Amino acid sequence: MVDLLIPFGQVSTTLKEILLKYGLAKERAQQCALLFAKADLDGVRSHGVNRFFLFLDFIRKGLVNPDKEPVILSQLGMFERWDGQQGVGNLNAEFAMSRAIRLSKEFGISCVTLQNTNHWMRGGNFGWQAVEAGCIGICFTNTIPNMPAWGGSEPKIGNNPLVIAIPREKGPVVLDMAFSQYAYGKLSIAKAKGEQMDYEAGFDDRGNLTKDPQTVLNNHLGLPIGLWKGSGLSMILDLLAALLSGGNASFEVGKSGNESAVSQVFLCFDPVKLELLEWMETKSYALIEDLKNSATFDGKSIRYPGQNTLETRNKNLNNGVPIAEQLWEQLQNELKS
Repeated sequence: MVDLLIPFGQVSTTLKEILLKYGLAKERAQQCALLFAKADLDGVRSHGVNRFFLFLDFIRKGLVNPDKEPVILSQLGMFERWDGQQGVGNLNAEFAMSRAIRLSKEFGISCVTLQNTNHWMRGGNFGWQAVEAGCIGICFTNTIPNMPAWGGSEPKIGNNPLVIAIPREKGPVVLDMAFSQYAYGKLSIAKAKGEQMDYEAGFDDRGNLTKDPQTVLNNHLGLPIGLWKGSGLSMILDLLAALLSGGNASFEVGKSGNESAVSQVFLCFDPVKLELLEWMETKSYALIEDLKNSATFDGKSIRYPGQNTLETRNKNLNNGVPIAEQLWEQLQNELKS
């Protein structure tokens, strides 16, 4: 699979022009496109342009309403609950994190929840949104059932991504992870390349562990990280998302066969308001330096979550964003159609 290096602005503009054809207003199309393109810019290719045609298909099926925006359901001080009206998932999530940031500046901490929203694509975007505002951000979402409960033989729980982001002068710490061993976007990329995964990715139909991405994509039996512990943590996040938002749990999301009308939670902490700044930078620096000084088995250096993101971002801004040639051709054809 050959990659082309496309200028970031051209990637974003191309996606925007396509989104305009699908009913998004100009400003919303521009921001939605930017969020897709940022994923590839930062090296998260599994959740950027690679997911764009899936997103367009959801619009065509009526699962994503391009003109709908969140409406308030309830508000109590630092807690707000919103209905995403099955609107554009990444725009809804960006809105919810912006509300969480604003409330944290007022109260120190905040919690904003979304029911009836759609796939947020790259969740890390919203962690970076928080740290760029100087805040600690935590957000999570439920998904369609795509993992078995531990010991089960059918998909009952979601891989329910979790993002935790901490601002830091020498580079933010941003954890963006799902509770399956591999995100389904990464499995799709490996399948397209004809590759097997480096580690077991899930179970086959007989309950044996497999590295074959096609098998896991077909049966939705992804391997929970940490085995039974990951299974339990994923279930708890699903329960919290549904309870706090008043929205769907994963088993309800899965009834339609499509990942739509999910539930999400956004938490924010403002270090200034909470008077943490005096020691926050010193503590985070000391912890990360201790981590990086760890002995290793292979001589490679230890990295903290998000460490390479800024380096990758700057490299791609200078050299162009890697986009698979076939995918870029598909985008050009969509633009012309």
